[in-house]
This record gives sequence, C-alpha cells and structure tokens, in this order.
Amino acid sequence: MAVLSVEDGTVRDALAGDAAAFDALLAPQLGPAFRLATVMLRDRTEAEDVVQEAALKAWSRLRQFRGDRRSFGPWFLSVVASECRMARRRPWWSVVRTPDPPEAAGRSTEDLAVGRLDLWRAIDALDADDRLALFAYYYLDLPLEEAARVLGVPLGTAKSRIYRAARRLRPGLALEEAIDR
Repeated sequence: MAVLSVEDGTVRDALAGDAAAFDALLAPQLGPAFRLATVMLRDRTEAEDVVQEAALKAWSRLRQFRGDRRSFGPWFLSVVASECRMARRRPWWSVVRTPDPPEAAGRSTEDLAVGRLDLWRAIDALDADDRLALFAYYYLDLPLEEAARVLGVPLGTAKSRIYRAARRLRPGLALEEAIDR
C-alpha cells in the first residue's frame, strides 16, 4: 500500500487502484455531498443512498477524472448532483418521497424559528436546479468555477443561474426583509 501524500500523489495512487488513496480523496467530500443530496432530494435516507451510489460510480469512473486533489471535490459533487437528478426521474419518486420536518434543535427564540421556517419554505419552493445553484455557491462556499463544474455548466451560465435563483428566492422572503428595515 502506498503512503498517502497531501499532494497529487494521492490522486496518482487512487488512479492506480489504491482504495486507501481513493478513501483519502473521498472522505472530506462525503459531508458536503450528503448536504448537497439532502438539499436536492429533500429526503435524508434517499440522500444517503445517492451519496453511496455516487461514491461507487466515482470509484468505477475514476479514470475519467482529470485533475488534481483540489478539483476532486467539485468533480465528485457533480457526480452526486447527477445521481440526484437520476433519482428524481424515477417514476416512484413523487409518490414515495415525504419531506423531513424541519429540525427544531438550536433555535433560541420564536422569531428565529419562524425566520428559519420561512427561509426553508422559500428554498423548498425553488426547483431543484435553483436549490443546487444556491447551495453550491452560498452554502458550500465554492468558488464560481467549482460551482459551475458541480452544476455541469459553463462559468457564465453558472453566474446567471445563481443570480436568477437568488432573485426567485426573494419573493418568499420579502416579508422578513420589510420587517427588518
């Protein structure tokens, strides 16, 4: 087994078939991948399944990866996003899916709770591609180039999609903005 380095040696080892090197690349991406899948699918159990499927596909398609350790994350998130889109296309998706209730943990006041619920409702009202654009850029804090890669679109299209998604989100939050002034 090869000693894992922090640099591109890990990528080289993973490409050579070293499962431990692949695990070293994948492990830091699992949390963001799960959050991305949860936002896209609105179902934690389905998100877990999709991330597992994406990890298997990433392993089997690792030879298609062209990049270094830094670009592995966006590449893997694009695999996760693709798997989420495929999951939503399944005929039973709209019948079986039930949304998770919002979590109550960490809310200190009623106003904070109401504000969060309004935000989640506004986000839920967006389509999956808009949620993905906002999530990749704002929540995962990916640079525009990496967000574009996750979205599977050119940089200019990613900028437009993020801007338009944020504009679509505003009407759902207009009441809070008016109150906060």
